[in-house]
Amino acid sequence: MKKLINDPRAVVDESLEGFGLAHADILDVHANPAFVVRKGAPVAGKVGLLSGGGSGHEPLHAGFVGHGMLDAAVPGAVFTSPTPEQIIPATEAVDSGAGVVHIVKNYTGDVLNFETAAELSQAEGISVRTVLVDDDVAVEDSLYTAGRRGVGGTVLVEKIAGAAAVRGDTLEAVTGVAESVARNVRTMGVALSGCTVPHAGVPSFELADDEIEIGIGIHGEPGRHRIPMEGADGITSRLLEPVVGDLAIGKGERALLFVNGMGGTPLSELYIVYRRAAQLLEEKGITVERSLVGNYVTSLEMQGCSISILRVDDELVELWDAPVHTAALRWGM
Repeated sequence: MKKLINDPRAVVDESLEGFGLAHADILDVHANPAFVVRKGAPVAGKVGLLSGGGSGHEPLHAGFVGHGMLDAAVPGAVFTSPTPEQIIPATEAVDSGAGVVHIVKNYTGDVLNFETAAELSQAEGISVRTVLVDDDVAVEDSLYTAGRRGVGGTVLVEKIAGAAAVRGDTLEAVTGVAESVARNVRTMGVALSGCTVPHAGVPSFELADDEIEIGIGIHGEPGRHRIPMEGADGITSRLLEPVVGDLAIGKGERALLFVNGMGGTPLSELYIVYRRAAQLLEEKGITVERSLVGNYVTSLEMQGCSISILRVDDELVELWDAPVHTAALRWGM
């Protein structure tokens, strides 16, 4: 294992410390318990947005804290859910009296811990709503979930719900927007290599030089099947077709196309994937209204990518285009 770390047990703490120093103009990092909160939180009269999950998927979630997206993020240990003891003070820190929306990826530990935190926060008088993201079409159940996993679509939920909160939507309205995005986004990924959790010191799974795993999860969970390596166009088709089919999106509809890197894939390769995905959607009569390409929901240094498609309308496009200023996503300001 070769990594730019010191003590494997200190990776999350030291990374958070550096993250806070690098982006001190837009956020604060709290320790013991660990959470990240935007500068000036809570924003008077605005619904607070909070998400979180295991570390190792950066920039998700802390990289999306700031104007137009999340008000706070709660990082767990690498590939490990954050605790209620972290989530509760983060919820309190972003509550202005207008309520807080928890955006939760569908992993069993995340669901249970956020559920506990929401119940305890509500007992203290904070109105909390929870939106579950379960966009992965690869498998119904995995090592970490009951039902579908929450993966790349989480970024789109956070951005669009964040814009709804900024425009002044009520707690119920922001929740409704987030749920609409979660219902209308689907994702599927591929791994060309495994990843190494720092405290484990060995890859989470092994792939031969001529093998890839279709439908992989962001923690290295197994996917639909392992196949021989093939060209980018073939892999792109294998990812996109099940996404289109499951979303039941077709001719005359509009989409946001998101090609996400898993951490170890060059941007040049992601654009090759995007090129073919856009071509396939055009052939189906689906108009790509907006795009996002880059490493946004990673799995440490895993090589691979995921493709997400979000069905959009005028409102969702407007909310996507709304100004955002975070460490990892910035435009319009």
